[in-house]
Amino acid sequence: MNLLLTTGHIAGIVITLLAIIAIGIYAGSMVKSPKDFSLGGGRVNEAVVAGTIMGTMAGGSSTIGTAQLAFNFGFCAWWFTLGGGIACAVLGLGLAWKLYDRNIETMPQYLVSVYGHRIGPISSILSSTGIFLNIVAQGLSAVALLTAMLQINPSLAALISVLLVLAYVFFGGVWGAGLVGVAKLGLLYLATIVCGVFAYKMVGGWAGLTAHFPIYPWFSLFGRSFNQDFAAGFSLLVGVLSTQTYIQAVLSAKSLAKARTGALISAFMIPPLGIGGILVGLFMRANFPNTPSEQVLPIFVMNYLSPFLAGVVLATLLVAIIGTWAGLTLGVSTMLTKDIYKRFIRVHAGDQEVLKVQRILIFVISVLAIFFVAGSLKSMIMGWSFLSMGLRGCAVLFPLLGAAFFPQHVTPPAGIVAALIGPLVDLIWHLAFPKGLDPLYAGLLASFMAILLISMFSKRKKIESLSHTAYMEEVNNKDFN
Repeated sequence: MNLLLTTGHIAGIVITLLAIIAIGIYAGSMVKSPKDFSLGGGRVNEAVVAGTIMGTMAGGSSTIGTAQLAFNFGFCAWWFTLGGGIACAVLGLGLAWKLYDRNIETMPQYLVSVYGHRIGPISSILSSTGIFLNIVAQGLSAVALLTAMLQINPSLAALISVLLVLAYVFFGGVWGAGLVGVAKLGLLYLATIVCGVFAYKMVGGWAGLTAHFPIYPWFSLFGRSFNQDFAAGFSLLVGVLSTQTYIQAVLSAKSLAKARTGALISAFMIPPLGIGGILVGLFMRANFPNTPSEQVLPIFVMNYLSPFLAGVVLATLLVAIIGTWAGLTLGVSTMLTKDIYKRFIRVHAGDQEVLKVQRILIFVISVLAIFFVAGSLKSMIMGWSFLSMGLRGCAVLFPLLGAAFFPQHVTPPAGIVAALIGPLVDLIWHLAFPKGLDPLYAGLLASFMAILLISMFSKRKKIESLSHTAYMEEVNNKDFN
């Protein structure tokens, strides 16, 4: 099979990247303050909200990772984009209105307003750890794509990826992730539709697929087992609702209506993205079963699309991966800056100092990901994504739901213990019972029981519900030195 780029490939790649870079430069020109960087100044429309959400979710896992999982197991690979769409619907219909009017910048700030200041750094660190695992998944996807495209070694591919991440988001923040996300989504839909249609026709349609693969397990959403695949889809639901990046997208909207509409657009648009990758994975499994599974999508693109169109698709996949990586990194850096640095290290830091620190953190997080990627090159991309979502959910979901819907009934000790015990049980269960019940269920159950029982038997101290402004005023009046 041909694995060399031609002049047509390069032309398609260059033209596509130049168009994306132009949008990113425009986005960077709109950043005037830290709030512009993290929330777009609270003035973005529903298209940018949807672009931020989809620009983060529609990355390596929903494209290269989905094709890899489908190559190995079939239609159960759809759970990432299907579960993500369901989660966005819940975010838009059920949670957005509880979060938007609180005038906050990070999810830990919301938890602090109900459970007290102690939960802030706990939720920030645990959430950031979970998100970082998904950053590793994006790194693995980027390495798979660049090694297939450029025939370079994985270490160099990882370094190039980090440089692209920094260029993508360093000057744009939410504006960069959102505006580029809108443009990227259009290109990504083109790429997935074209690849899916070509793969479906070349495999012989439905008759060809069923001739190559038995209905079960290849065409079942639970082909690996109900326990494993339902947990995979459920991890997307709890993970999206517990992730700073998606919450940040909602908070950046001009109004609640635009925040809700942006989330619902995402719910409708995300699930179809996985179908193209699944069809490519099945086509490559039927015809080239010895292909490295992480490279099935880029290899298909380079061999079965016209050179210029293949270049456009390859550039789109690269931007999709880098965009997700950048969006996740932005979410982590926002939490660490606002909830750790601003509260405990430099309480009186000015806007420009905060912005500088956040950009330094983006650099550090991106570089740190290189080392994890280098040590995990043969692992399943989706495995990191599902683990990431589950860990975030175990740490944050029930404290967040309690704060949103039952703020007068949950207690600070309950929220803190639930945030700690959920991921701890998840990890212990994973190590103790690797072949048993999925650890997501154990972690969520532990978190739920902690917040329920401790709230019943502990006395709630009155904690005033704080807006972000009041919260920061209170922080600034404390002496942390």
